[in-house]
Amino acid sequence: MSERVAIVTGAGRELGRATAQKLAAAGFTVTGIDRSERGLKELPDGIGREVADSVDAAAARAVVDRIATAAGPPEVLVNTIGTYRLGDALAVTPEDLRSMIDVNLGSALWLTQAVVPYMRERGSGSIVHVASRPGLEPTAGQASYALSKAALVYLTRVLDLELRPLGIRVNAVAPQLLNTAATRQFAPPDVLAHAVTPEAIADILVYLASDSAGPVSGAVVPAYGA
Repeated sequence: MSERVAIVTGAGRELGRATAQKLAAAGFTVTGIDRSERGLKELPDGIGREVADSVDAAAARAVVDRIATAAGPPEVLVNTIGTYRLGDALAVTPEDLRSMIDVNLGSALWLTQAVVPYMRERGSGSIVHVASRPGLEPTAGQASYALSKAALVYLTRVLDLELRPLGIRVNAVAPQLLNTAATRQFAPPDVLAHAVTPEAIADILVYLASDSAGPVSGAVVPAYGA
């Protein structure tokens, strides 16, 4: 078993994959979680892979327990899970809001609940979530998404108050737009010019997870690009 175990959720997509690789390069034993087995196949050798849908609280707890048994108690959780939906407030449906809250907020809470017992036992740990600029600043046309990310920002700050006395740090990074294959399909060139690469955001996530960021907890770091 490794003494330094890190879990990365959403590891089947570009940001999660970049984060998992950088944590592995930093000396962690890393396991990536994603609900898509196909995405996980793109992870390099040496990084563990677990298929699970962390939107389900029981599934989140079960997959964390499996990783802890196989690799060791997790010291780090980096949660990159997220989904996006356009639409102004008057057009939001119950299904829209439920989906955004379940994925962008629920998964963060269930994963945190799953890893904290292991971190509490060791007396230390680091949890980093991926928020978004609309969660910090109201943005028209993204109502359900912005609400879910604002809730994630608030959750990060609440968790900091509750978990810092246990030696567990909780932080978040708030990008505006990631330059990924998905965003390149719909974002015009002038917008993409200001997007941030997944590798750049992964660097911030890994820093916040590391010992170098020991004094930092309860922070939501803006990463808006140029």
